[in-house]
Formats: sequence, structure tokens, C-alpha cells
Amino acid sequence: MTEPTHVRGLPPIVTVIGEALIDLVQLDVPGDYRARPGGSPFNVAIGLARLGHRTALMARLADNTFGRMLRTQAETEGIDLTYAPAADEPTTLAVVSMDPEGRASYDFYLDGTADWQWTDTETLHTPQDTAVLHFGSVASWTPPAAAHIHSAVQRLRTRGTTLISYDPNVRPALLGDPQRGRQAAERSVGIAHLVKASREDVEWLYPGTPIEQIAAHWLERGALLVLITDGPDGAHAFHASAGSLSRPGRKAALVDTVGAGDAFTAGLLGALLRHGLHTPQTLATADQDELATAVDDAILISALTCERLGADPPTALPRPHLPAQAPLTATDLAFADGTG
Repeated sequence: MTEPTHVRGLPPIVTVIGEALIDLVQLDVPGDYRARPGGSPFNVAIGLARLGHRTALMARLADNTFGRMLRTQAETEGIDLTYAPAADEPTTLAVVSMDPEGRASYDFYLDGTADWQWTDTETLHTPQDTAVLHFGSVASWTPPAAAHIHSAVQRLRTRGTTLISYDPNVRPALLGDPQRGRQAAERSVGIAHLVKASREDVEWLYPGTPIEQIAAHWLERGALLVLITDGPDGAHAFHASAGSLSRPGRKAALVDTVGAGDAFTAGLLGALLRHGLHTPQTLATADQDELATAVDDAILISALTCERLGADPPTALPRPHLPAQAPLTATDLAFADGTG
């Protein structure tokens, strides 16, 4: 067997598996929409690549206009698509609408589309040097994709050296009822080391249950770290041995919340990589200071993404004068149009 490349001195690679779809984002004029690459796993991969991490995406990309848009975007960001199958089915669409506070809601068009048609052959192999595997969202609980993705993740969990990250990214209109959602989420929590969910996610999955109790339940199922994001109020972390902590949110000139949770995930995983906490063993022994720094980085990146139209996370600027573990600041991040 070839030695994993991160052992030979290259940075560790993060592999993301799940859907890559097109968001039709509502503009100011009613009926006007802009097509943007999206899907929670796709957004996480983009966020990680822009933060400077070696990233691979396992997504079924259609051979149509939208599929080529997704492929071109990922390749432009430097994402490895070696394990992204070419799909005969069309691209999934999500029509994004905003309420007056900039919160997004989604109408999905997914019958017979590419993201859910995974096969055992397509998920049999993952990038060999995967140090972190992130999965979740619609593909993780939509058949037939869910069973194939679960099997692939389970293989890496059993290996014992890959850190498994999971985000249920709940969509009530697709899941139908909380009981089905809980069953799907808890199955995936059981094979993850790191679980991130929003307060809206967990309140829908477990009505009337305090987030502390939900996090304790997920830790009992095998997670090492549970993150519950809380919108403008920041995030809450619950660690199997280091206890719990809460970090405040950051003020943002809100445009919309599309991709905010995915930007948080990318920021969190990026921070764990910079701190060397990207194995099950090192994450298990993380202390509160390390976790607080990682959560603060994630909150910053999420807040900046909320100031952009659609899922458009920031890019990390070079910091040769600082150690890799130094916390990120807004001056360390910029966008392609030159703003920061």
C-alpha cells in the first residue's frame, strides 16, 4: 500500500462527500434569480480550499450546463475532483428565498437528479491520504445515496486514523417529520467524531429539549466534540473530556445567511488542522483554549460570509510572520473582489 502523502510531509487532505447543486438565489426584483454553485458539502469544500487546505470533493457532477458550472468552480478553487463521478442525471436545483431578516429558505427540485444516485462502486474508494472526512446534509439521509455514503464513512471510521466530521443540515420539508430526522441524524452521529448542527436543526429534531441535553446524547453515541451554532449569538461547544464552552457571535452587515453554516464548518475544520487536532486521538485530548480559538475562527468566517450574496466564503491571506496556530483576524481574510 502506498504511504499516505500527508505522512510524507505534504499537508493533510480533507475529503468532503455529498451533494453539489445549484442555488437559484433571489435578487432584489421579484422573480429575478442568480444561479450560484451550492449544496452544503460543496460549500464546505470551497471554504476549506479558500482557507488554504488540500481539499477533495466526492460529488456526482452532471454533464450539463449546471454540472459544468459546478465542476469549473471546484477546479478553479484547486479542489481535487478525481473521485467526483460524471453523472448522467441532471443537476439538483434549490430555489433560495429570503425573509426580511436575510434568513434563507429553500425549495428543492431533486427528483431523479444526480446527487442521490451513488453506487457502491462510486463510493468504494476515497482519496488515500484523507486525514479528515466531512459528510452530511441532504445526501446523507436521502436514498439511495445515504446507504452508500454511510458505508464509505463507516470504513474510514473503522480504520481509526481519519477524523470524521458530520453536519445534518436539516431540511424539514424534505425530511418530513422529526422522528425520521432523528433516526437519520443519530445513525450518522454514531460514526462521527465531530458533529456540528445549528440551534434550528436540533430544536426541530428534538422539540423542547435543551441543547445541553442533546449534545450529551450525541457524545454518548460516540462523538468527541459537538458544536451547536446559534446564529448571531455565536456557538456552543461540548467536548467529551474538556467540558463545554460558549463563544459570542460577531456583528455582521447582513446580506443573507446562505452558506453561513457551511462557512462555519470550513472555518472550524481549518482551525483544527492548523492546531494539529485533525486526528481522533488529538481531538480527544484538546483543551478548552484550543477549542475556543477554533470556534472563534469559525464564527469569524461565518460572519464574513453573511456579508456576501450567496455562499461566498473568504480566502485566507498568507501569514508568514505568524505561527499556524495564531487565531484568524478579519485582516487575514479577503474576497476575490478585493474587499476584506
